[in-house]
Order: sequence, then structure tokens, then C-alpha cells
Amino acid sequence: MTRAIIIDGKAAAEELRQDIAQHVGEARDYHHIVPGLAVVLVGADPASQVYVRNKNKFAVEVGMRSFEHFLPEDTSESELLTLIEGLNDDPAVHGILVQLPLPRGIDTQLVIETIDPVKDVDGFHPYNVGRLFTGGQGVTPCTPLGCLELLKRSVGDLTGKRAIVLGRSNIVGKPMAQLLVRENCTVTIAHSKTLDLPHECRRADIVVAAIGQPEMVRGDWIKPGAAVIDVGINRVPLPGGKSRLVGDVKFDEAVEVAGFITPVPGGVGPMTISMLLRNTLLLCCRQSKIDEGFCERP
Repeated sequence: MTRAIIIDGKAAAEELRQDIAQHVGEARDYHHIVPGLAVVLVGADPASQVYVRNKNKFAVEVGMRSFEHFLPEDTSESELLTLIEGLNDDPAVHGILVQLPLPRGIDTQLVIETIDPVKDVDGFHPYNVGRLFTGGQGVTPCTPLGCLELLKRSVGDLTGKRAIVLGRSNIVGKPMAQLLVRENCTVTIAHSKTLDLPHECRRADIVVAAIGQPEMVRGDWIKPGAAVIDVGINRVPLPGGKSRLVGDVKFDEAVEVAGFITPVPGGVGPMTISMLLRNTLLLCCRQSKIDEGFCERP
């Protein structure tokens, strides 16, 4: 049996950023508008700090304005909400992202709902969630959108495919399932209470694993030739105090069965940031009432 084709998320993300940079240049040169992304980080979580730095780095690389707000761990909820309200009113800011998770004592849902829906670059505001589920014009969460882009680049037309999404989070699982429904897939959402999960996976032409369990999905769960998108990012210990990153899929087994598969790292992760930039450009176009055709893909 032929090994799966490895889906190169880094290459796809770089190609997408090149396209975004071109359109950012056009917005600047022809409309005198520069998309602006504001990222807010509360606390000093090392992983979040690295992620935020990467977001700002790539925003600058494609020609956007990057507004960084690093707040101490003891920032109060009211102080954070005041900052967000100021960003809502700032015409130079087209997209606002508050890095999650937030420290204890801050109501995450209240923070999300305080962000102006037209600047909600993550697509987490209830308005945008509702628009996604009703087929309207909103903002789609970045990770599911990146997964869909990788699927369409690899598989092509998804019409009629049977898909399973492992995980039902508001950030990945639920919006991913809705995007696949929009692509005319037959979709199953599976979770910790699903009976005979391996059987359900074996029926699927597309497996999106976002369940948060290291290497849970084994090779014999995969239908031969299926496309496997691994959203999981899990750090597992190694001898000597070291560690390594693995996904939710047992890659070495699944690669021998699947038709296409994303690695961890180097698969979905890079696409998430590129889709964040895509969403920032989209929101800039909408707020400035200029053509947003490029941003409507996928």
C-alpha cells in the first residue's frame, strides 16, 4: 500500500501569505488603507507569548500594522474591557484578537462579546458564530478555515464525502463541522461519549482530529485512502527531561493507511496564523467598503 501524501502546511501558509501581501499592497497603493491587527495578551504564559510574537511578526511581514498589548497577569476584567472598547473605536485597528486562555477572574465570554463583531478576527463572537451556522456573511474561526483550505488543496471537491470531526469545541470542532456541511459533506461530530469511535472513523473519507488526546487516533481507525487533518498539539515527555510535539493521530501508523495526512508540527499550525491574516484583510476590506473577493476563499 502506498504511503499517504504529506500535506505541507508550511508551504501552503507561505503561499497564502504571499497572496495576502499582494492584496495588502493593493489596499495601500490604490485605497490608501493599511490593515491593522491588534493582539492582546494577558499574563506571561510562555507558549502564548511565542504564539503572539509569531502573529505580529507575520502581520508586519505582509505589510499590515501590528498593535501589541501585553498586560500583566493581575490585569482586572474592567481594565481589559476598557482596552477592548478603545480598540473597537480605533479606526486604524481592523481586527482584534484577545489571546486565550485568560487568567482566572476574567469572564472569557464577556471579553469575546465585548469585541465589536466587525473587528472579531477570531470569529468567536456570537454574532459571527450565528452567521456561520445560518450561511450568512461573518468571520470564520482561523483554525477550521485553515483545515478546510488544506483539504481543498489536497482532495479537491469535497461534495459527497463522509467526514468525521473528533471534538466538539466552539473554537474548532463545531465550526469545522459546519464548514464541511457547507462543502456538501455528510458530517459526524464525535466526542468522548461516542460509542465505538474507531468504527465511526473507519467510515469516513475525511478525519479531522481535534480531541486533545496525544496519538489517540490509531492507524487501524483510518479508512484506506482517507484524508486526515490533525489539529492536535500535545507535548509529551521524553527521557532526560526533554519533550516532543505530537498530534491527536498516531502519525507513524496512520501515514501507512491514509491518502493524505498533516504532520505535527508543520501541518495545521502554520495555516492558523495565515488565516488570521486573511481574516484581518477581510475585515479591513469590509470596513473600508473595498473589494473583498480574494478574502472569500475558500
